[in-house]
Amino acid sequence: MPAVDVSSVPAVSGKEVAQSIAVLEDLIKNLNVSTSADEVNAAANNLATLFSGPIAEQALPLKAVETFKKQLSNKKDALVRERACEGIRAIASHTTIAPGVEPHLVSLLGPVLNAVGDKMVPVKEAAQSAAAAIVQAVNGNAVKAVVTPILDSLQNAQKWPEKMAALKCLDALVETAPAQLSFQVPRLIPVVSEAMWDTKADIKKAAYSTMEKVCGLIVNKDIERFIPELIKCISKPENVPETVHLLGATTFVSDVTSPTLAIMVPLLDRGLVERETAIKRKSAVIVDNMCKLVEDPQLVAPFLPKMLPALNKNFDTLADPEAREKTKQALDTLTRVGDVKDGKIPEVSNAGDIETVAGILKDILKEKKFEDRIAGSEAVINYVGAIAGQLVDEKDSDNTTWTQNALPYIVAIVGEEAAKPIAETLRKRASPDAAAADEVPSDEEEGEDLCNCTFSLAYGAKILLNQTHLRLKRGQRYGLLGPNGSGKTTLMRAINNEQLEGFPKKDEVKTVYVEHDLDAADTELTVIGWTIKKLEEVGLKPVEAEVRDKLVNEFGFLESQLDGSIGALSGGWKMKLALCRAVFENPDILLLDEPTNHLDVKNVEWLENYLKTSPCTSIMVSHDSGFLDRVIQHVVHYERFKLKRYRGTLSEFVKRVPSARSYYELGASEMEFKFPEPGFLEGVKTKSKAIIRVNNMSFQYPSTPQPQIRDITFQVSLGSRIAVIGPNGAGKSTLVNVLTGELIPTAGDVYQHENIRIAYIKQHAFAHIDNHLDSTPSEYIQWRFQTGEDRETMDRANKIVTEEDEKAMDKIYKVEGTLRRVVGIHSRRKFKNTYEYEISWALGDNVGMKSEKWTPMMSNENTWLPRSEIIVSHSKQVAEVDQKEALASGQFRPLVRKEIEQHCANFGLDAELVSHSRMRGLSGGQRVKVVLAACSWQRPHVIVLDEPTNYLDRDSLGALSKAIKSFEGGVIIITHSREFTENLTEEVWAVNHGLMTPSGHNWVQGQGSGPRLDQKGDDDEDKFDAMGNKIVVEKKKKLTGSELRKKKKERAARRKRGEEVFSDEDDI
Repeated sequence: MPAVDVSSVPAVSGKEVAQSIAVLEDLIKNLNVSTSADEVNAAANNLATLFSGPIAEQALPLKAVETFKKQLSNKKDALVRERACEGIRAIASHTTIAPGVEPHLVSLLGPVLNAVGDKMVPVKEAAQSAAAAIVQAVNGNAVKAVVTPILDSLQNAQKWPEKMAALKCLDALVETAPAQLSFQVPRLIPVVSEAMWDTKADIKKAAYSTMEKVCGLIVNKDIERFIPELIKCISKPENVPETVHLLGATTFVSDVTSPTLAIMVPLLDRGLVERETAIKRKSAVIVDNMCKLVEDPQLVAPFLPKMLPALNKNFDTLADPEAREKTKQALDTLTRVGDVKDGKIPEVSNAGDIETVAGILKDILKEKKFEDRIAGSEAVINYVGAIAGQLVDEKDSDNTTWTQNALPYIVAIVGEEAAKPIAETLRKRASPDAAAADEVPSDEEEGEDLCNCTFSLAYGAKILLNQTHLRLKRGQRYGLLGPNGSGKTTLMRAINNEQLEGFPKKDEVKTVYVEHDLDAADTELTVIGWTIKKLEEVGLKPVEAEVRDKLVNEFGFLESQLDGSIGALSGGWKMKLALCRAVFENPDILLLDEPTNHLDVKNVEWLENYLKTSPCTSIMVSHDSGFLDRVIQHVVHYERFKLKRYRGTLSEFVKRVPSARSYYELGASEMEFKFPEPGFLEGVKTKSKAIIRVNNMSFQYPSTPQPQIRDITFQVSLGSRIAVIGPNGAGKSTLVNVLTGELIPTAGDVYQHENIRIAYIKQHAFAHIDNHLDSTPSEYIQWRFQTGEDRETMDRANKIVTEEDEKAMDKIYKVEGTLRRVVGIHSRRKFKNTYEYEISWALGDNVGMKSEKWTPMMSNENTWLPRSEIIVSHSKQVAEVDQKEALASGQFRPLVRKEIEQHCANFGLDAELVSHSRMRGLSGGQRVKVVLAACSWQRPHVIVLDEPTNYLDRDSLGALSKAIKSFEGGVIIITHSREFTENLTEEVWAVNHGLMTPSGHNWVQGQGSGPRLDQKGDDDEDKFDAMGNKIVVEKKKKLTGSELRKKKKERAARRKRGEEVFSDEDDI
């Protein structure tokens, strides 16, 4: 709002006041008698000029308000009503409005809106212009005062044009004061909702549009895409069930505010009284999930009288026990966050109400000997109450903010000299947080400031940081710490994109951001081409020869790599290339997001050395606590939407903030994972016996000059704890891909136990679920294992039939004197110390002649072949049957929702999320937990983890390390993180230049040695049928020798009597 400069207001005599009022009366009289448009405009502008300067006494604006109200209520003279509206419009539209006059415009808004319903068109049009001008003129922080007359008109207007004008005023406020109006959303939604049911079609349409604009002020990432559906539910209640279903799959992670509750509660209120139990249940779940994120009991207090009775009624009347349980959870959550004690709902705080703050201001005026000013300044006092009340609602206790917004209006009451102490006293008494705001911690230290700014940060609609302070010194190293989702990467990107208010621009302070992933569009470029391109983009003019020399001699790249494509680089070399590009730019501030991801030990040491010796300032985010502890000098920690700086290393920070131990020690994580026990393996009596054995294995990709790995020999047992280490590009992932069947070795032998089950979590963990984001975790697991096989393994190389395999499969067998070919392999059974397989055949006629013919034989002519014979020609088909049998033996529980929920609970996933939330709405951490749960569903004997530190946060890594320690099967981990593996693994496979050097416990010895396994097998597990019912299996009692002899005699006697006796009777 434009306002004049406030200066000391001199004392005025009664005579001067009388003269001013006489001037006012003359100006209004001139306006009323004006006939032409020019005369009207001139008279109105003269009137506006009178009120644009400092106002000595409130008597003048009070007289104007009295006169205008009298004219607007004149039913006989339409011209007088029109001229009053013209005068009000001119005052409100003037380039400057005295602070002593502005509050009085609000008191005129109600009568002006009433005038919009006038029968005379000129009056109606003038009133519409005046109402719009008043809304545009008021201080943005005073919307609380302006909204009251607007809502009164919308609720009580007799004429529809008045309602339309009120809706247009709300639309204007959305444009002029969106932040302040968002706090009024709980007041607005019920009234605008009523207007959406108006009998006048134009009002219904306009109210719907206004509701969309008002709801656009709600900042909550979780529900923003559902807001159109929520609005539809207000006008079409029949949409409630479907909208509840939509919201039922939502994971609430954003902070829930009063405006969010205001739009949600009408839907939930209706959902809780729907006829369907499923809708009542989901409504209760939404209440529970959403209200868990409410921190202030005052936010939820206004909505408790609506929701608590409905939930209590459902809890008493619902027949479905699960629905009652969810309702009870919602009741418990509401009771906790709403601070309900003994059934008594706490009173709603009125600290920000106009009446409360105005009352405090009146008390202060009395104390300061200005009691005589109160009666004539009621409008201004209430206006200050509205502005200060807004600041209370925003929890803004900053002295500067209060002075800028409230002081000019207090000056209008008491003059400039006395105004400032009154404004400061009002802030301290009215703002509950004033005392805390006055305690500003010092952040002074030596060194050159690169940044010293205060800013806020949001991600979409989610507030991440609110009015926080950041100060950076040249040459210092800062570690940015905070829980997952707190906004660490968002902050770095905002700095890099110059979106942070107050942070110096790149032309002032050169800032370079290094991410752990390169753009996919750049993968076709050569290494040297990409480097030069990136340097040219920031205005540098690199010389290719110099860049080549530095990349090779300083950074360790090979000449052959420089002209190869970026796509051919391993993850570690890509990360190092991104770091090298940043070093070339010689930055003042270096922003590093997970810089050690994919880097081997040697390159991590290179990075540490560079950061410690470089003169640049660095800010880094990393899950590698050892790296952080060795490098950083300060910790910048996320704490309640603020950044707080702690001087010292990570270990020193943890001593000061013990709750942050999980940043430093994996074992400190409170999260817990649990892998299922691996199933019984026939013939494996000890944990040391090899279940995977590889001899002299090599692998070479087509069109490459030499093998990626060669002459590899190792073995894996149930007791194996193996760390696969080596520099980037050494062949670690290739080795594991051969082990898991993703690739087929080009030479050597690979043995796997016939019944082994291997769980493989890829380096890019999300690849497992990328095509299933619109399914729930439960649906994904059901899809993956519904055929009895793991569909994720269907496309592995060891299952694809090649031309060589087809030639081998043409082998002709001689069975029972006839020539036959294998048509299919169907099952297997125990045969001595191995297995034999059921084979279906095709019978050959005239084999080797032109008239050769192969005829499929009947299934009753199937025969059995030993494994050693059939594996020569049909190795992949035999392996497929073996895997089916292995997976079938691991199917120890039915693929039903309850079992899946129990299994996923072992990985920290809530049952509601597993069965009712689509994976598209899950966070990254939750998706990784889904992958871990799915990969371990079939009770694997060996778990293979490829770079788990890349996709798990600190808490999840801690939980994973504890789960691995207690896991009864074998574990293979590819990693560069010494911290993660040092207490977990007993064996090390060091891969370098395609060769693998194993060391540590049990890599070549130990066939049968070691403690014996508990012989419980699968029979000791609870068994269930397809519907989830437990099958009770009675164990057979082992007979003694004398009992067996007695049974044999009884059987012989029965046979002698002519009774039928079978040789495989159960009692033998």
